[in-house]
Amino acid sequence: MESWNRPARNVLEYIEHSAEVFPSNLAFRDDKTQVTYAELLRQVKKLGYRIAEKVSGMPRPIVVFMEKSVECLVSFFGIAASGNFYVCMDTQMAPERIRKILDSLQPAAILGRAIQNEEIFSDYAVLDYDELLAAETEEERQKECLQKIRKNMIDADPLYILYTSGSTGIPKGSVISHRSVIDYAEWVSRTFQFDETTVFGSQTPFYFSMSVLDIFTAIRNGAALQIIPKKLFSFPVKLLEYMRETRVNAIYWVPSALSIVADWRALDYVELPNLRTVLFAGEVMPTRQLNVWRSHLPKARYANLFGPTEITDIGLYYILDREFSDEEPIPIGIPCENIDAFAVTEEGKLIGEDETGELYFRGSFVGRGYYNSPEKTREVFVQNPLHESYPDPVYCTGDLVKLNERGEYLYQGRKDFQIKHMGYRIELGEIEHAAGSFQKLDRAACIYRPEKEQIVLIYQGTAEKQEILAYLKDLIPVYMMPEEMISVTAMPLNANGKIDRKLLQEQYGEKERKG
Repeated sequence: MESWNRPARNVLEYIEHSAEVFPSNLAFRDDKTQVTYAELLRQVKKLGYRIAEKVSGMPRPIVVFMEKSVECLVSFFGIAASGNFYVCMDTQMAPERIRKILDSLQPAAILGRAIQNEEIFSDYAVLDYDELLAAETEEERQKECLQKIRKNMIDADPLYILYTSGSTGIPKGSVISHRSVIDYAEWVSRTFQFDETTVFGSQTPFYFSMSVLDIFTAIRNGAALQIIPKKLFSFPVKLLEYMRETRVNAIYWVPSALSIVADWRALDYVELPNLRTVLFAGEVMPTRQLNVWRSHLPKARYANLFGPTEITDIGLYYILDREFSDEEPIPIGIPCENIDAFAVTEEGKLIGEDETGELYFRGSFVGRGYYNSPEKTREVFVQNPLHESYPDPVYCTGDLVKLNERGEYLYQGRKDFQIKHMGYRIELGEIEHAAGSFQKLDRAACIYRPEKEQIVLIYQGTAEKQEILAYLKDLIPVYMMPEEMISVTAMPLNANGKIDRKLLQEQYGEKERKG
């Protein structure tokens, strides 16, 4: 790629540069639509101008309510061009959860395609994507408007908000700036040598932080992002055939997606000669399944990435440079460039080799906090615990790690009731809160069985299991739904009269492991 020789302060500079250098390169493609960089820039400018006509003043959040698609991606950048910031929302999300997010967010508008009869959006301005792009626009006026907006923007401005689970039942919106995404995309591009020939095979939803790597590394390098149909992940052989046909050569998937391919032995039937980079994050990668991939594609580069939504996407990484037995865990690695990771013991000291401590991050990848939630922000975006000499904000992850003899971090688990399940960080408290609102339940508590990747709801009450599932379906996303439910006559309590979660874990978590 032609040298990127200036510091970007807005992600739109990436699109402008790629449109200039690689105008005919494919930018985004799904099963229905594709767009080159020249056309992408044209659409982004027009959409940005039309949105700015509707939403002006201080930067405000605009919800994108669309299926994963090329149009969804164009919407993100159109909103950025308007001087606002986007919030990608899962169209299949439980209605009550959407209401909670909207109540907290109070967006300036909802951007979608043919949104009809959505009572949930009745209090907000609804913008139709197709109508905005179809409207006649005077080019000179558009140019002046967008230039004025850009002149007033800085790299610390919000680019997007992604919502994660909240322990009280209220989702938390992580605010991420242009600067954080730019620094992240620069690091990714250098580390994995992505360029204009890269074709990303996009697996994760756009409301999931892992999508940040695909999207912004693609536009930074004039590369292509190929949206892989979700249904193909149920048919591993067809999935690989699709990847071969579309010439995908880089993937960044959750381990469960990689494991499906390995478990069904799809690589025995379909070769992937183009695939050169395999990245994974979001949950623990089973080494046995990874070894299947490595045996079939020995020349590809593999890397384990680790980080929460609150730090853009990733803060630690490990490029596999040695063989691992099927039982040996994969390290989560070392800090990325321009991000510092450190772990502190309960005594407040840095961990040494083979010691366990809580993981902290500092640096430009770290987000701005939670939107409209100063209390939650103060809980985890804190002063560096190692000193008080000057303001030094860090993000406290709640993750427990230890160092091996190579100086690499190893993941040990959580210190709270947050889990990583199906690639998502989930507060068990949000599930408990939703279940506890059911009139037929007296008490409810959740535990997690990591070996079987099961969320277990333990409850006291008169409700039938199917009643509980039907009730929860309207309150929480599919990936939070309990895989097992256990009825008890009395919930165990500790000395403070609170549910004894430790005892529940011992009773019902250990029971599963022994079984």
